[in-house]
Amino acid sequence: MFAVVPDPIPARMRGLNRAEVCDANFLEAVRGWRGTARPRPAPDAPILPGSTLAAGAFGELFESQLASRQLDLMARVLRVQNKVFYTIGSSGHEGNALLARACRPTDPAFLHYRSGAFMAERARQVPGMDAIVDAALSFAASADDPASGGRHKVWGSRPLWVLPQTSTIASHLPKALGTALAIESGKRLGQPLPIPGDSIVLCSFGDASANHASAQTAFNTAMWAAYQKLPVPVLFVCEDNGLGISVKTPEGWIAERFSQQPGLDYFFADGLDLALGHDPVQAAVAHCRRTRRPTFLHLRTTRLMGHAGTDFEVEWRALAELCAAEAQDPLLRSAQIALESGWMEAAAIEAAYEAMRVRCLAAADAADQRPKLQSLAEVTAPLAPYSPAAVQAEACRVLDAGQRLAQYGGEDALPERQPPRHLAVQINQGLQELLGRYPQALLFGEDVAQKGGVYTVTKDLLRRFGPRRVFNTLLDETMILGMAQGLANLGMLPVPEIQYLAYLHNAIDQLRGEACSLQFFSNDQFRNPMLVRVAGLGYQKGFGGHFHNDNSITALRDIPGLVVGCPSRGDDAVMMLRTLAALAQVDGRVAVFLEPIALYMTKDLHEAGDGQWLFPFPPPGQAIALGEGRVHAPDATDLVVFTFGNGVPMALRAAVAIGQQLGWQVRVVDLRWLVPLPATFIAAQAATAQRVLVLDEGRQSGGVGEGVVTALVEAGFGHLPLRRVCGADTYTPLAGAAMFGLPSDNALIGAALDLAQEP
Repeated sequence: MFAVVPDPIPARMRGLNRAEVCDANFLEAVRGWRGTARPRPAPDAPILPGSTLAAGAFGELFESQLASRQLDLMARVLRVQNKVFYTIGSSGHEGNALLARACRPTDPAFLHYRSGAFMAERARQVPGMDAIVDAALSFAASADDPASGGRHKVWGSRPLWVLPQTSTIASHLPKALGTALAIESGKRLGQPLPIPGDSIVLCSFGDASANHASAQTAFNTAMWAAYQKLPVPVLFVCEDNGLGISVKTPEGWIAERFSQQPGLDYFFADGLDLALGHDPVQAAVAHCRRTRRPTFLHLRTTRLMGHAGTDFEVEWRALAELCAAEAQDPLLRSAQIALESGWMEAAAIEAAYEAMRVRCLAAADAADQRPKLQSLAEVTAPLAPYSPAAVQAEACRVLDAGQRLAQYGGEDALPERQPPRHLAVQINQGLQELLGRYPQALLFGEDVAQKGGVYTVTKDLLRRFGPRRVFNTLLDETMILGMAQGLANLGMLPVPEIQYLAYLHNAIDQLRGEACSLQFFSNDQFRNPMLVRVAGLGYQKGFGGHFHNDNSITALRDIPGLVVGCPSRGDDAVMMLRTLAALAQVDGRVAVFLEPIALYMTKDLHEAGDGQWLFPFPPPGQAIALGEGRVHAPDATDLVVFTFGNGVPMALRAAVAIGQQLGWQVRVVDLRWLVPLPATFIAAQAATAQRVLVLDEGRQSGGVGEGVVTALVEAGFGHLPLRRVCGADTYTPLAGAAMFGLPSDNALIGAALDLAQEP
C-alpha cells in the first residue's frame, strides 16, 4: 500500500475535513509513487500475477470506483450550497463494484446505501445507462430522477433490476429472501418470470445491520428452507467496515457469527483489493447460482469520511484510528495496482480522477437546473394509484362458465347455489374463487394448509389447489410479509395470512416501511401488490385475552397507500375480496382484509335460531367498490349510527331497542372500508341525519371513530348532536372481564338516551 499519512497531520492538511483529506491523500500518493511498473498486460491477461482479474476488467472496475468516489466528494461540496440533499456516501465500500461485475443486471438487487460503485459498474452492463447522471439527479432530488422521481436519494433502477431501498437498517432482507424464494416458486407453478429462471437475488447490508431482528429473521428462514433442501438462491453480502455509525463491531464477530451456520454457505472476500477480492466474489456468486443455496459473502470494507456529511468523526474517533482507516482506502490500492501492473501511469490516473471530478460536478450542476417536485399532488402521485373503472371491471369479471363448473365439480356445487352461510364459510368460498380466477395467486401463512386455519377459514383449499399454491410457513410474521413482497416483485399475487391482529405488530414495518413505500420510492416502476388476511378484533367472550382480542387498528390507519377493509357479513366479504384482488392486479396496491373472529361462526342476529346473520354467496359479477358502505334502513333519519365489523350486528340489535324506547327510526351505516376512510360517503349519510352515533369497537385513542368524527366536522356536520361509543384504552383481559373494555348493546342504547336529552 501507499504510505500512511502520519499522525499528527502535516500542517498542509490541518483544517481540512476528512473528505478533503481522502482527496488529498489519493492525489499525493499517485504523484509520489516511485515503484517499478511491470510491462503493461494485455486486456485479457491477469492484472497481477496470481489474480483471476483480467486487466481490462480491472480498468473498468477502477473507473466505477472513481465515479463512486467523485460522487461522494461532489455531494460533500454541494451540500453546503443546498444543491445536494444526501451525504451518506460509499467511500471505503467501492469494492462492491466486484459484485456488480460478477452478477447479471437481471439478478434482482436489494442494496446497502453505500453502493455507488455497484451501481456504476452494473450500469455498464446495460446500454444507454449513465450512472453518474442518474445519481446526480437523485442527489439533487430532481423530479427527473429515474429512480424515485425526486422523492428520495435511493439506489434503484428499473432497467438494472435494483429495487429501491430507503432503509438504514435491515428491513429489506426479508423481502430479498422472499424474492429468491419466488424465483423457484414461479418456476414450479409454471408462471412466467420477468427475469431468467437461473437468476439469484443479491442483498447487501452493513455489519451493524446484520444484528437487527429483520436480518436475523431472513437468515433464519433461509437456513430453515435450506435444511429442507428447498432452493433459496439468495446472496447475502455483509459489507463489513467495523462500524455502525459510532458503535464498533467486535473484531471477528461477523466471521464468528456466520462462518459456521448450517445451511448458510460462507465466503470471505477482501473488498479493499480488487485483485485479491475478485476470485472469491466470483466464486460466491457462481456457487449461489449453481447450488441455489443461501450464500453469505463477508466483504471486507472500510468507512471513509464518516457515516454521513454531518458525522464529524474527529470529534469522537481517535486521529490515529482515522488515519489508519484512510490508509486502507480501496482507491489507494486500486491506484497502486494500476501503477505496479503497468496498466496506467501516474499522470493517466490523475487525469482520470480529475476528469471524473469534472464530470460529476457538471452532472450535479445540470441536475440542479432540472425540475423539482412542485406540489403535493406530484409528490403523492405514485403512492396510491387507483383506477376505479378498471378495478371495478376486473372485480366483476366473470370466468368462463365451463371453467367454473370444472373448478366446483358441477352446477349444483356452485357456491351461489348453496344455502346462506356464515362469514367463515363465505370467506373460504371467496378465497376459493380468487385462487381459481388468478393462477398466480398463492395463499400461505401459519396453519393455513392441512389444518385449514385456526378457525377453518382455509379448510379444503390445500386439497383443491395443491401445496404449491396453498402452504404453511414458519411462525414468523416478518418473514410471511417479506415472502409476500418477494412473490409480488416477480409477478405473483400473494394472499398471506397473519393469524391474529396482535401478531401483525411484530412485523408491521414490512407494511409501513417496505411494502407500501415501494411504489412511492420507485415512482411506480416497481410494485408488490398483496392481499393480507388478518383475523382480529374483540368479542370472543373472554377467550384468549389480548392476543386473540386485539381491537386496535391504529397502527394501520396511518400507513400511506394502504387499504384496509373489514366485512361484517359473508356476502360483503366475498365482494370485498373481489375488489381487493382487482385493486392489487390493476393498481399494484397493498391491502389488509381484517376479518372479525367473533363473527366467523355467527348465524343469528336478534335471538338464537333466527339465522339472520347468514347470507348467500353473491354470484360472480358483483363487487363492492372501494369506499362504498352498506346502509341499513336508508330512509331513517332520527339517528344514524356509523360503525363496522362487530359493531354492525350490535347496532342493528340496539336499533330495535332504541326504536321501542324512543320511537326513533335508526339507520345503521356499515363503513366496510376503514383505510382510507370513506369521508365522502360519511358526509352523504350525515346530510339527512338529525343525530349521529359513532360506534367504534376499537380504542378511544387513535380509533376509527376519531376519523369518522373528524370527517363529519370537516364536512360541516359538527353541529349535529353526536356521541361516540368506543372501547377503552386498555389491553383485553381473560374471561368475563374482557367485556368491560368493549362497547356493548347497552352502551349504545345509553348513548342514544343521552342524545334524546339534548334540545
